[in-house]
Amino acid sequence: MDFMQYWQISDMVTKTLFFLLLALSILSWVTGIVRVLQSRKLANNVADDLSQQLQARQSDLAGSDAATRRLVTEQTLLKHIGRYRFASERGLPILGTTAAIAPFIGLFGTVWGIFHALHNIGMSGQAGLGQVAGPVGEALIMTGLGIAVAIPAVVFYNLAVRINRRIMYQANDRAHDLLAQSTGLVDTTKVTASNHASASQVHAATSSRSTTSETQHTSNYSNSVPKQL
Repeated sequence: MDFMQYWQISDMVTKTLFFLLLALSILSWVTGIVRVLQSRKLANNVADDLSQQLQARQSDLAGSDAATRRLVTEQTLLKHIGRYRFASERGLPILGTTAAIAPFIGLFGTVWGIFHALHNIGMSGQAGLGQVAGPVGEALIMTGLGIAVAIPAVVFYNLAVRINRRIMYQANDRAHDLLAQSTGLVDTTKVTASNHASASQVHAATSSRSTTSETQHTSNYSNSVPKQL
């Protein structure tokens, strides 16, 4: 089948659909490759980046109480996880839309091509197999083009979604670890402060007992010395 011959006999609608499928194909390939590369990079760095973001924020909460530290830690983790989710989903609507509409655009081109071919056959008055098979076969090219555009978009979409799930799993896993470490740090601080307070109380009680013992010893010594007349 000569593509140039098909291009010459096609009308403006078929040519418009062809250029639309070509644009969708180029857009889906570029978006898919960029999306997969960025998602893989984000998957490798999401855990460390989340730890760095939380560590930078914890330095501002050194003097806060336990409830404030836990609340700020949770809000910081949720905010950055939301940002990671938004960044990992960029470009996915383009891939999903291309995968969904490309076959229907090709099918519409096929239907339009068959209609155009049948109209020409009706105008010429010749309805043999040779007159029907050629135009119908040429019209089916649009269906093949639609499928050829949709398949890479579906592959890139599923691959990006799979990587994004790994990103969210790693981010949530590291977030739970960081929240547990933050809670443990607060508990350790409380225990240390309690130990210091207990030590201070014990030292104060020991000092008080020592002072009382010295006072009693001095009093007994004074009573034991005979008074001079």
